[in-house]
Amino acid sequence: MADMKSAFEQAQKDVKTLTKRPSNEDMLFLYAQFKQATEGDVKGDRPGMLDMVGRAKYDAWAKIKGAKSDAAMKAYVDKVAALLKTHK
Repeated sequence: MADMKSAFEQAQKDVKTLTKRPSNEDMLFLYAQFKQATEGDVKGDRPGMLDMVGRAKYDAWAKIKGAKSDAAMKAYVDKVAALLKTHK
């Protein structure tokens, strides 16, 4: 778990070095995995229809409800590694 935590922290730094912005789908994936890894299951009410960005983020996070923190960290790290190969 300690190795995964350090890899997760490194991936958070690495994602900021991308030269091209990832797709919205990839951004939502990263957001959801990050939130699940750091905060656990989604909380609060789903944003209203007029808050499309907030609603998309909430829905992406809610889709992975119940995922373990270390699994979310691994998914985040793996996605960042894939993006680094294609977006540098």
